[in-house]
Amino acid sequence: MHIIDIIEKKKNGFALSKDEIEYFIKGIVTEDEEKKIPEYQTSALLMAIYFQSMTSEETAYLTNAMVQSGERVDLSEIEGIKVDKHSTGGVADTTTLILAPLVAACGAPVSKMSGRGLGHTGGTLDKLESIEGFNVIQTIDNFKKIVNKTKISVIGQSGNLAPADKKLYSLRDVTGTVNSIPLIASSIMSKKIAAGCDALVLDVKTGNGSFLGEISEAERLAHAMVNLGKAAGIETRAIISDMNQPLGKAIGNALEVKEAIDVLNGSKDSERLKAVALELGSLMLKLAKIADEKTAKAMLQKAIDDGSGIAKLKEMVIAQGGNPDVIDNPSLLPTAKNIIELKSDKSGYINSMDTKSLGRAAALLGAGREELTDIIDHAVGYVMECELGEHINAGDTLCAIHYNDNRNLEDAMSLIKNSIHIEKSKNKKSKKLIYKII
Repeated sequence: MHIIDIIEKKKNGFALSKDEIEYFIKGIVTEDEEKKIPEYQTSALLMAIYFQSMTSEETAYLTNAMVQSGERVDLSEIEGIKVDKHSTGGVADTTTLILAPLVAACGAPVSKMSGRGLGHTGGTLDKLESIEGFNVIQTIDNFKKIVNKTKISVIGQSGNLAPADKKLYSLRDVTGTVNSIPLIASSIMSKKIAAGCDALVLDVKTGNGSFLGEISEAERLAHAMVNLGKAAGIETRAIISDMNQPLGKAIGNALEVKEAIDVLNGSKDSERLKAVALELGSLMLKLAKIADEKTAKAMLQKAIDDGSGIAKLKEMVIAQGGNPDVIDNPSLLPTAKNIIELKSDKSGYINSMDTKSLGRAAALLGAGREELTDIIDHAVGYVMECELGEHINAGDTLCAIHYNDNRNLEDAMSLIKNSIHIEKSKNKKSKKLIYKII
C-alpha cells in the first residue's frame, strides 16, 4: 500500500477503504521515519478529501482510526450515565459554565474534557482559570474521584487523546481545508469518543459568527456527528443554534464567568444564553435518564431557583483548588484597570451584526490568542448593551469595554461600531435561536 495511490484514489472521487484510512492515520503518527507520511502528502490527501468529501462509512473509519491513534479514557468507575457537551464555537458562548452545574445538581454526572480556546476569547478552561487557584490539570484518577464526589468536573484534555487529530488540524489550518464536514466531524468526535463519556450533546452553531454560515451545512455536520456517536455506542443528540449575534452579553473570560454566575443566581439579563443552556441541559438530563421531555427544563429551572446549581459550581471550584469566595463575590474575579462606554453615533434599528468581527474586537483587547502558547488577559473584553432588533438612539451605549492598555483600543472600538449595523427601518425577518434538534 502506498500513500500516493491513496491520494490518487480520493482525488478521482473514489471511496477509501478501512485499511487505506488506517494506513494513512498510522503513517502520520508513527515515530518510524521510514513509515512516516510526510506533511506535503498528508496535505495533498486533505485537499482531495476537501474537494471530493467522504462517505459516512469513510468518515466513521477515519474517526475510529483517530481514536485508536492514542489513549481511550476509561470512566467506568464513575457512577451513573456520564454526560458531556460540545459546542462548535461561537461568540459569548458561556453555556458550559451554566448547564454543567445545573445538570450535575439534578443528579447526572458531568465529565467534561475541554481544549484551550483560539480566536476571540479563551475556551472553557481559560474562563475557569479566571478563578484564582482553579486547576484544570488533573490526573484521570483524580478526575474520576471528583466526578464521583461532586457529579461535575471540567479538565484539560489528556495529552494523548486522538494525537492524529492534532497533526491533521495543524495542517488543515494552514492549507485551507478546515471547512470540510467529514474532517470537522471526525476531529470533534474522535476526541469525544476517546474521552470516555456515555452520552453527548452537541451545539452546532450556524450564522455569521460560526464557521458554518448556512443552516444546511450545520445540519449535515450535526447528522454526521450524531451518527458517529451512535456508531461508537455513545447516545448523541445535537441542536442547531443561531450565531448571528453574540449568545451572551459578556465577551471576555472573567466577564463571561461573572455572567454565568449571574444566570445561575437567577438574573434575567441573559435570556438567550440561558435558553440555549437549558435546551442543552435538558437533552443531557434525558440522555442520563434523569428526566423526561416534560420535566427536564423544570428541574433545571428549579436548580436555579433553589440555589443548588450555583452551589454545585462552588463545589467544583473547591474540588479543583479554586477560591470558592469568587462564586459568592464575583468582584474577586480579575478586573480591568479601565472601563469605557462605546456610544452609538446614529439612531435606528439594529438589523444585523458581524459577529465574527465582534469576536475579533475582544481578541484585540487581549481576551484571545492566536497560538496556544499566547498569554491571554482574563480581565479584558466587553459587555454588550444592545441586541438584534432593538431600536437605539444616537448617544446610547453599545457596549462597555474593559481594557488594561490602550494599544489596540481605538481599533477595537472601531471594529465593534462597524460590526453593529443600524438602519432607519426595522428588518422584519426574525432569527430563531434554536433551529432544530437532531
